[in-house]
Amino acid sequence: MGPGFFISILLTYKPTIMKEQISTISEVRLIYRTKIKASERPQIKCSRDAYELFLETWDLDTIEHHEEFKLMLLTRSNRVLGIAAISKGGINGTVTDVRIVLQYAIKSNASGLILCHNHPSGNLNPSESDSAITRKIKDSAILMDIQLLDHLIINTEDYYSFADNGLI
Repeated sequence: MGPGFFISILLTYKPTIMKEQISTISEVRLIYRTKIKASERPQIKCSRDAYELFLETWDLDTIEHHEEFKLMLLTRSNRVLGIAAISKGGINGTVTDVRIVLQYAIKSNASGLILCHNHPSGNLNPSESDSAITRKIKDSAILMDIQLLDHLIINTEDYYSFADNGLI
């Protein structure tokens, strides 16, 4: 997660009396704080803006070594709430859990998402599994009234945008 983006779940234990029985239950609280003013958040106007911002967060020493999957969380006006690292994998792929993607989106109160992963080979063409996870996340996000805006495949020189190619 980038600077200014903080999400935590606080679990506390409170004893409660229920029918002459003392039990312990967890209280779950959602805390969301940002150190960046809304007016100072970067705004994404096109896929190139997203690519450049994602590239700034990537470890360029490993971008050609192993695959990583990241998530950009956006407000309704496409201002960046934060970027979350979802998974790191091997040379040929990484596992992306849709539930983790949606957890970040819900916890940050995001209205829009941009997915991004790298291909260590440098090949920017999406695989069938890239297309399948994109559809799965898009369909799941719709249920939560969250819009999947794009999915980028990147390397150090260029990117492929699902949205620019009519696939979202």
